[in-house]
Amino acid sequence: MNTAVNLQNGFDIDAMLAEAFKITGGLRDFGTPDVRPGLVALCTSLDADAKLSDTGRYLMRQKLVTQLANRLRIEDYFAKYPEIADEVIAAPIVIVGLPRTGTTKLHRLLSRDPRFHTMAFWESQFPVPFDGESLNDPAPRIREGHGLCEMMTTAMPKLAAIHPMFAEEADEEVMLTEHTFMSSFNAYADVPSYMQWLDAQNQLVVYQFLRRGLQFLQWQKRQRGITAERWVLKAPHHLLRMDLLLEAFPGARVILTHRDPLQSIPSIASFIHTLWGIYSSDASAERAGHEWSALMKRALAHTGKIRRAAPDQFLDVQFRDTVKEPMDVVHTIYRWLGLQMPPASEAAMREWLAADAKTHQGGHDYSAATFGLSDDQLQRDFADYRARHVATATATATPS
Repeated sequence: MNTAVNLQNGFDIDAMLAEAFKITGGLRDFGTPDVRPGLVALCTSLDADAKLSDTGRYLMRQKLVTQLANRLRIEDYFAKYPEIADEVIAAPIVIVGLPRTGTTKLHRLLSRDPRFHTMAFWESQFPVPFDGESLNDPAPRIREGHGLCEMMTTAMPKLAAIHPMFAEEADEEVMLTEHTFMSSFNAYADVPSYMQWLDAQNQLVVYQFLRRGLQFLQWQKRQRGITAERWVLKAPHHLLRMDLLLEAFPGARVILTHRDPLQSIPSIASFIHTLWGIYSSDASAERAGHEWSALMKRALAHTGKIRRAAPDQFLDVQFRDTVKEPMDVVHTIYRWLGLQMPPASEAAMREWLAADAKTHQGGHDYSAATFGLSDDQLQRDFADYRARHVATATATATPS
């Protein structure tokens, strides 16, 4: 294989790989899937398309090298502790919907029930124990997670209003799939050529890696005395890959969250433009709007098709209900799952709701026009979806 891939302006693939080998003490096995194709496609697009700032380039390179090192260390743990591969991942509960439709609120609510495993933000960023860290005490990684949250919200204060970030709260497993370099890097930067490359790949390997990652995290939790019945996952990323999700996790139960795209799409564009602003001083609001509007249109059409073929695996939840009557929504979810609500879990959820209400700092202002969109265009593009899930929406969560 020709390894001489030298990308302009700092993304030298061989240098990044060499750095990952060095900081892991010479580890060389990345496992499956191969890291190089996605890394090359991504870095090429970052250079050609993303208009990264010097700071953004440094942060992105640091992120990618860290993920390369994590891949090496994960494989090393599986080699040293083969029992990790015996961890049983029961059919998960997966919360999926457009970004900005209440998925985070539901995810963090359900995480209050100790019968469910969730992945905290610090675990998503630092899935591998640090050198010298005890398996039963991840305090060093938790501290790093707090520092990373502070860095991101300091760099872009609007994040606190749009998406409150906390190191120890449940977060998206898509940050695990990033370690395959076949994931939603368009959340961080405008990388259209990379996304075109990604669409042409067989991404089942990404979900197979996700299962492996969950085994690794579940094994670590077990070392800390934490056990649960199944995972609650959450990521809008799955909307465009619902067929692969259900293939990789047979029997998964999917909670679909719904909100009128006339509100959610401009809100998504605002969130994405804010994230792009961390890495680029010239991020285009219109590009964020057009890219993510088109992507979400495709994603909703795909999941809608899969949902109609397997309706018993899906539950519809309206955003307005999650906002106004979140505990009613949770009780509906538990009835659908055939679960009883433990009083202690309900008390913990209500306590979290009260605390969460105090964390949303300021408002989140946005308009379609800011992002090159219009209500007329959104009505046309999402007409089928709105007819199914907005115009005829009921006042409470209802099973499929």
